[in-house]
Amino acid sequence: MDSAATDAKPPREAILDAAEQVMRENGYAAVTSRRVAAVAGLKAQLVHYYFQSMDELFLEVFRRLAREILARQDEAEHADKPLRAMWDLLSDSRYRILIYEFVALGNHRKQVGTEFFQFGDELREKQVKLMRTALKRRGQTDFPWSPEFAAILLHALSRFLSLEAELGVSAGHANAIAVVNYYLDLYDRPESSLERRCRELEAENADLRAQLKKG
Repeated sequence: MDSAATDAKPPREAILDAAEQVMRENGYAAVTSRRVAAVAGLKAQLVHYYFQSMDELFLEVFRRLAREILARQDEAEHADKPLRAMWDLLSDSRYRILIYEFVALGNHRKQVGTEFFQFGDELREKQVKLMRTALKRRGQTDFPWSPEFAAILLHALSRFLSLEAELGVSAGHANAIAVVNYYLDLYDRPESSLERRCRELEAENADLRAQLKKG
């Protein structure tokens, strides 16, 4: 029997693990109390004992997933390479598959949809905060895009590449990822003293040129 349960794992946790596994492997429509119980290695009655309805089970699976993603986003902000850590999170196939399933599920179950939108807004705020902090750390004052746009661009690109990959499309992916890696490496490190001095000199020259034009 396929089992998501681990030794000494509490039944409630085993049920959540099993529901997540079924969603990831077969889609949310395959999640039934009998299927979840079979995967968890438990009796079907226990699913209804811990969760009064399938809606409640779906919500708890989603809330656990959301907490985990938000926690990893917080960890990324304090990583040595925060932009790389955020990109790795966005590219994590386990999260991506489940997010797709919850997007689809949210169209049919209102509470799931409502909580998903709230989660999306909170995650975006954290992504923008990380972008702003990383650019400040880099000493970048004339970045061509706003932190909001950069965060959306990274998020959208990671999803688009993964979606095409699942469809068997890979043309141009290597180049796109190379460009992402270039900018991640460029902005994911502190500004060196030489780079800082060059930037300061450029700013001073710009001020001098402006004064000469006025004079």
